[in-house]
Amino acid sequence: MVQLVEVEDEHFQQAQLGPEDEDDFTDTDSEISAESDWDPVEESLADRLYALRDVVPATTRGWVWDKVTYTTETVKSTLSFAGRAAWAISVSALLLGVPFALAYADDQQILAMEEEQRMREMGSEILGGGGAGNEQSTAERVGAALGQEGGAKPAL
Repeated sequence: MVQLVEVEDEHFQQAQLGPEDEDDFTDTDSEISAESDWDPVEESLADRLYALRDVVPATTRGWVWDKVTYTTETVKSTLSFAGRAAWAISVSALLLGVPFALAYADDQQILAMEEEQRMREMGSEILGGGGAGNEQSTAERVGAALGQEGGAKPAL
């Protein structure tokens, strides 16, 4: 039969270094103390939510974190794409729209100048006699051009 004998190590028989008197020992690193400076009024919502991490299981916290991360990444990529699309559209509009607007304005100006030139030619024909064999006075020609039946009469 086997008999067990306890053998004590010499290391444990020697006295430990340090103070022998434990009356003046205070544990300053302890989380448990009689005097607490915790004030529930000063506790913020973030502190309360952080304290709930021990209540919610790790798997649930992981699932929620995955969903938050996925949503954040989706919103970031969507906003990034929208910003790039807006940039591309605005640059394209500027590169194509501004020259088109300038060309359109030039065409309108040329058309207005041509119309003004035609009006001047019509006015000079009416006021200048229009032809060599025409014996009518200027007032009669203006009246005929304006379509008056009785014609225009000179003021003199």
